[in-house]
Amino acid sequence: MAVNREPVLKRCRSLGIEPSVLGIYKKSKKQVARTNKKVSEYGMQLREKQKAKFIYGVLETQFRNYFKKASRQQGIVGENLLRMLEMRLDNVMFRAGFARTRKEGRQIVGHKLVTVNGARVNISSYQVKVGDVIEVREKSKNMQRFKDIIDATGRILYPAWMSVDQERLQATITDLPTREQIDIPVNETLIVELYSK
Repeated sequence: MAVNREPVLKRCRSLGIEPSVLGIYKKSKKQVARTNKKVSEYGMQLREKQKAKFIYGVLETQFRNYFKKASRQQGIVGENLLRMLEMRLDNVMFRAGFARTRKEGRQIVGHKLVTVNGARVNISSYQVKVGDVIEVREKSKNMQRFKDIIDATGRILYPAWMSVDQERLQATITDLPTREQIDIPVNETLIVELYSK
């Protein structure tokens, strides 16, 4: 399996996004020395795609497959794409506050510590649906790791499309997320334009 090992803060600087979007609250002391180079239309479209891929931790082939599925669905293609990325199991773990970052959410899912509707799931790209109940396994709830995570993420606001019970480490998907509820700094129309060429 391919893994992106590029330093996170360096990548955030180059893409112009805040590390807090990823759940990382470190600050970089370095500043990007930008020349007054004019960015082409293609360059802007490519940057938006790279932002979305980096934020959700998805590689090119998988991202392209998400776009193909999104374009076959009814509605606005860009919104469908972001909705599919939001409904990934590793992202749901991050949004519910059961992981500090999406990478940690992916690791927790990969270690088989999560159940969806009572069944153990270890695929981080698993698409959750409305009504699904995501819960940390009973055996794993007392782990020190989850106590530390809850201490760190206890102050976050949960999205309106899920209800979270932090005591039981359980989240229920109540609705599909709308574009207004997806708070990532990406212009999805530029991604659609890039793939529509």
